[in-house]
Amino acid sequence: MVILGVDYGYARTGLSVCDALEVLASPAGVITESYMPKVAKRIAEEAASRNAELIVVGLPLNMDGSKGSHAEASEKLAEILRSEYGLSVELFDERLTTVEAYGLLSESGTFGKKRRDVVDSVAATIILKDFLSARENGDN
Repeated sequence: MVILGVDYGYARTGLSVCDALEVLASPAGVITESYMPKVAKRIAEEAASRNAELIVVGLPLNMDGSKGSHAEASEKLAEILRSEYGLSVELFDERLTTVEAYGLLSESGTFGKKRRDVVDSVAATIILKDFLSARENGDN
């Protein structure tokens, strides 16, 4: 099934997508919008254009597993996608994915504006890749 990964941010939201066989997760762009209802609409449009059957929204839990304001915002986004657009949405623990994304971009020599332009979609790709691995291992 085609799955859309989402790394929600207050100013930038990264997207990723996997193939129908759930083997390969790839970056799918960034939404540069801060108003959550507009972000949700753009995600729904992207899901429709890619025939995504599931949306995986990263849940940025604190290191101790508790929820902060950003995790609550991600939950709110997921609820809008479910209630307003009828999408199937799962939340998935995304602790340290942005740190991992910055590390990968550093290793590849991507810095400056180009790095800022892609880090959110790379983080979304890591979220989706981790979700697919957990799903394959029966952890999800």
